[in-house]
Amino acid sequence: MYKILIVDDESFVREGIKENIDWKKHGFELVCDCENGLEAMEAVDKFKPDIVLTDICMPFVDGLELTRYIVEKYPWIKVVILTGYDEFEYAQQAVKLKAFDYMLKPITANELRKVLDKLKTELDEEYDKLEDLNKLKKLLRESLPLLKERFLNCLLQGTLKSSEIKEKFEYFNIHLAGNTYLALTVDIDDYGDLKLAHPETDAGLFQFAVYNISEEILSQKQNCIVFQNNTEKTVIILGNENERSLQESAIGISEEIRQAVEKYLKFTVTIGIGKTILSISDLYDSYKYALSALDYRFLLGKNRVISIHDMEGSLVEKSAYNKELELKLVSAVKIGTAEDIDNITSQLIQNLKESYTSINKCYYHVHQIVMSVIGALNELGHSESEVFGENRTLLTEVYQFKTLEETKLWLDNLFKRASEYLRGRRNDYYQTQAEKAVEYIKSKYDDPDISLNSICKHLLMSTSYFSSIFKSHTGQTFVEYLTKVRVEMAMKLLKGTNLKTYEVAEKVGYKDPHYFSMIFKKTLGCTPSDYRERL
Repeated sequence: MYKILIVDDESFVREGIKENIDWKKHGFELVCDCENGLEAMEAVDKFKPDIVLTDICMPFVDGLELTRYIVEKYPWIKVVILTGYDEFEYAQQAVKLKAFDYMLKPITANELRKVLDKLKTELDEEYDKLEDLNKLKKLLRESLPLLKERFLNCLLQGTLKSSEIKEKFEYFNIHLAGNTYLALTVDIDDYGDLKLAHPETDAGLFQFAVYNISEEILSQKQNCIVFQNNTEKTVIILGNENERSLQESAIGISEEIRQAVEKYLKFTVTIGIGKTILSISDLYDSYKYALSALDYRFLLGKNRVISIHDMEGSLVEKSAYNKELELKLVSAVKIGTAEDIDNITSQLIQNLKESYTSINKCYYHVHQIVMSVIGALNELGHSESEVFGENRTLLTEVYQFKTLEETKLWLDNLFKRASEYLRGRRNDYYQTQAEKAVEYIKSKYDDPDISLNSICKHLLMSTSYFSSIFKSHTGQTFVEYLTKVRVEMAMKLLKGTNLKTYEVAEKVGYKDPHYFSMIFKKTLGCTPSDYRERL
């Protein structure tokens, strides 16, 4: 006999259920009935029933809270929700809490009998499994994915010691060979038409779909771990013996996931790639920089792979300020607009005004604000003097101002100057990368295998990010620019040598002379032979 407990604040409901069910016939023993969730918790602790039938809306402790208590303390107890509230959110919460079933009142005796028979069948199967040692081991294995995910989330928090990590890696059979590691974070941009078509669908389902695609792609690869973090975002950890190979692998995997999500799920994701670390115990550093890379989505747009290496070069550890506005200000200085800086500075100053704090405390808070920005600049490898000028002592300059309004104007000027400086350095970096790409094309144009992927691999950049800066620099796509260089070199060979057309085609990187002639004619309006005759 399986023990069953009934919980409902309406006595006639409890009595109706008790009187209309032949409990022994269905293999159950009714051990207790309770009129509220608080009383039910005590009964559950006392009788430890196999099944609990509970209403949702009850005094003191409702059915959902009771279910949560049971699932956390007695996960083997099966809960059936009985409620008169025909609302999706209740059903959704019940499912999330792992309730066995969800029934709308009023229920008939036949409906309840069917559920009881179903419960008994499942309980019989479970008790049969417990009698088999091999099946017990299978149950343990089934719980390992959840335990593994919890461990990996602890790893992201940077609270585990190296010895603990090694022990858990062995326990969960995790293999991550190499001397260098980094983390990737996959974040949904928006849900496109899918969310419009299914507005009732929980966002967690979309997050799981992204995780599922990522897991399928990575199942074919080595030295990688994929899981969902505490906010259901997909996190990937990669390892490799060589830092350059690790960066190449990260970009390649990220592009593959980004394209697969767009193709199969019909919405887009942005993927942030963190910095390289030398010890898995320092994974938190790489993970937080992967999150920081995602911040640049505001600047670059959606549906991208963004590496912190591309955006900020060699980074050092960031200062740890917890005040929300200070963090927003740092972000605005790095990637925001003058308007963003003005709005945040206005809010900071307004908070000081409304606090009626002393002038000394105001100076102290202004110092904190300035130091958080200076700290961010230092992280990016820039000194206070090169950004704001030599012989400036910013922390003492603030004392010359007599009002918070004067201080605000000074702060605005300071932070906008820092923002413009960083924007200029980023543009310099883009220019340098584009120039390297041009040099690479000019030196490799005769290689028939040169491609967008090969040049991105050479520069350690994602294809989407490279395409953006290259076209901005040259006004042409990679293919257009490569074709231009090849045709120009072909013109020189046709003019200055006696090489045959097919030989010229081979010299400029075309395996197929007919395709070369077609490209040449499309570019210049005449075939290579016609061009030579005109000369």
